[in-house]
Amino acid sequence: MNKLWGILLCLLALPALAQSPGPQGPEGSKMREQEWRIPGPSGVLMDATVFRPPGNGRAPLMVMNHGSPASSADRPGMKRPHYTAVSSFFVSRGYVVVLPLRRGYGATGGHWAEEYGRCNNPDYFDAGLQTAADIRAAIDYMRGQSFVAPNRTVVVGQSAGGWGTLALSSLNPPGVAAMIDFAGGRGGHQPGVGNCEPSALVKAAGKYGATARVPLLWINSANDTFFEPKLVNRMVEAYTRAGGQAVHRPVAAFGKEGHNLASSDSGAPIWRPLVEEFLQGK
Repeated sequence: MNKLWGILLCLLALPALAQSPGPQGPEGSKMREQEWRIPGPSGVLMDATVFRPPGNGRAPLMVMNHGSPASSADRPGMKRPHYTAVSSFFVSRGYVVVLPLRRGYGATGGHWAEEYGRCNNPDYFDAGLQTAADIRAAIDYMRGQSFVAPNRTVVVGQSAGGWGTLALSSLNPPGVAAMIDFAGGRGGHQPGVGNCEPSALVKAAGKYGATARVPLLWINSANDTFFEPKLVNRMVEAYTRAGGQAVHRPVAAFGKEGHNLASSDSGAPIWRPLVEEFLQGK
């Protein structure tokens, strides 16, 4: 009976531990992997993966931002993202890497803030800013850690995370030196529709670009079926024409689905030289 009570008390204590900000256990052996909880908007604690380079000195920060599954039923089951190839690239260059699981996804839970409304009249602009709010919360919290430098932050995102990165660029967050958007967008692969409303993406990209002044690298693949090259070209043109500082680097077809370029380890040889060139001096 005493043993049973001990197990019960331990189980009851777990939620309190899980809802405390900061590290949630020891570092792992690979890139010092560690689970963290990061305070986000509306009081939600975001589940996150943190990777660190060797040493305890202050290192620049990279925030990597995940996409969103096509089905809402898949959001609660999402695991903490790792993006192994992207993360190892930055850790090897001395960055602390944080990968937050945003509001409404996986163990973070809470209200899903990135809803863009009906497909015939989507609000991609505000949806992107909601994603950006989570990204900025991760930046602000991690910059307060003793091992993170206050400047030279790089923000990277893929798909919906790339769209949130684009939205964040419109806010010009202090201390952010560069941003990278892999296949950013929203509303891709709607059943029976394809992309939900391409013109709304183009319009929102232009609105972001009107105030964005952070250098941004925009990468997309020729066989991305979520956001095909002609649409990406229109988004980039709207963003830069409005004043956004984007360097567009389209690449050849990747595997069976170019949208997965950043999330697949085998995509690294394609994007790595582009990112290395872009980050020189930043």
